[in-house]
Amino acid sequence: MSVNGKKVLHMDRNSYYGGESASITPLEDLYKRFNLPGSPPESMGRGRDWNVDLIPKFLMANGQLVKMLLYTEVTRYLDFKVIEGSFVYKGGKIYKVPSTEAEALASSLMGLFEKRRFRKFLVYVANFDENDARTFEGVDPKKTTMRDVYKKFDLGQDVIDFTGHALALYRTDDYLDQPCHETINRIKLYSESLARYGKSPYLYPLYGLGELPQGFARLSAIYGGTYMLNKPIEEIVIENGKVVGVKSEGEVARCKQLICDPSYVSDRVTRVGQVIRVICILSHPIKNTNDANSCQIIIPQNQVNRKSDIYVCMISSAHNVAAQGKYIAIVSTTVETADPEREIKPALDLLEPIEQKFVSISDLFAPTDLGTESQIFISRTYDATTHFETTCDDIKDIYKRMMGSDFDFEEMKRKKNDIYGEEEQQ
Repeated sequence: MSVNGKKVLHMDRNSYYGGESASITPLEDLYKRFNLPGSPPESMGRGRDWNVDLIPKFLMANGQLVKMLLYTEVTRYLDFKVIEGSFVYKGGKIYKVPSTEAEALASSLMGLFEKRRFRKFLVYVANFDENDARTFEGVDPKKTTMRDVYKKFDLGQDVIDFTGHALALYRTDDYLDQPCHETINRIKLYSESLARYGKSPYLYPLYGLGELPQGFARLSAIYGGTYMLNKPIEEIVIENGKVVGVKSEGEVARCKQLICDPSYVSDRVTRVGQVIRVICILSHPIKNTNDANSCQIIIPQNQVNRKSDIYVCMISSAHNVAAQGKYIAIVSTTVETADPEREIKPALDLLEPIEQKFVSISDLFAPTDLGTESQIFISRTYDATTHFETTCDDIKDIYKRMMGSDFDFEEMKRKKNDIYGEEEQQ
C-alpha cells in the first residue's frame, strides 16, 4: 500500500511485530505465554538464543511471497536457508519426497512400473502450458477433473496421495473432483521451487518468521509509512456505515480504509473451524530424516483416516531459532473431533522423545463481508498449511477489493525502480 502511494499508519496492540505469526524470544516468554509453571530448565541453554514461531510456515522458493519479497526488496533485510528435505508418511513410516529423477527412481515410495507411470505424469505436467492446446493431450484443463488425469496415467492410490498432498500441497481430497488446471499449476510451482535450490522447495528466514513483518515494516517506512507498537485499539469509529478512524488512548487517527485481522472486529467475522498447533522442543533430529537439521513431514489424511492432512515443520539451531543442539518441531492440523490432541498422535509419535510441548488450539475466522461498504478489510486467520501461498492469495484478494485492480508484481518492480534507480537492481 505504501509503495502504491497510500498513506499508511500501522497500529499494533502488541509490543512485538507479527501479531499471531510472531517469533517469541526469549524462551522464558514462551513458557509464560503458555502458562507453564517455572522457568525453562538449564538444559535449554540461553533463553535469548530462542526465536520460536507461534505459527509454522515455510516459503515456497518460487512462490508468491518470495516474489513479493524480491520485487519489494524486503530481501535486503533478510537471510534465508533452504529446508533440507520434504518427507511424506506412508503406512506408519516416513519417506523422502524425491527431489531429483535419480532419487525418484531409487525411492521405495513406489514400485518400478509405478515409477515409470509417475515419470510420464511428471513430464506431462512439466510440458503443460495453459496457452498451448498441443500440450493438453486430450485433457481440458477447465473441465477434466484431476481424478480423471490420474486415471489417464494409471496412477495408484498411494501415488495419488503423495502427489496431491506432498507435491500439490492440498490439505483434503476435495480437489480430485475439480478441474485439473489448478492442481497442475501447483505441482509446477513445487517443481520450479525445487529446481531453484535442489534439496527441497522450501526456504526459511534466519531468526524466525517474525523477521518477515519487520522487513515489510521497514519497506513501508521507506515509502512514508508509520509503525506504532503497544497501541491499544479502543474503538473503530464508523459514520454512516463507513470507517472514518481508529480510537487509541483517547485520540482518533482518521482514515478512509482499514485493514485488520479478525481479533480487532469480532462482530464482523464468522468462525469457520479450528487449528491445533503443538510446538515441541527436541534434543535430536527426527528419526529417518538422515539427521536433517530442518525438514517438513506431511501425513496425508488417507494414511490416518482423516479428512485433512497433518503437518510437521522442523527447524533448529542452524536457523538461529534454538540453542545449540536443540530442534523445534511444530505439528499442525485442522481440528476434526472433540479430542484434537489425539488427532495429532501419529505426528507426535514420530518426534519422540519430546523434551517440552506447548499446545494451542486456535479458532479460524473469515470476514462476513467483502468490506466494500464499510471499507474495513479483514484478513483470514492463518490456516494449518505450512506455506504462505494461501496467505498470499488472501493479501492479493484484500488488495483487489481495496484498490479495485489486481496486485501486479511488474508494477511493483517499476515503482521500486523509480525510488532506487535501475542501477542498484543489477
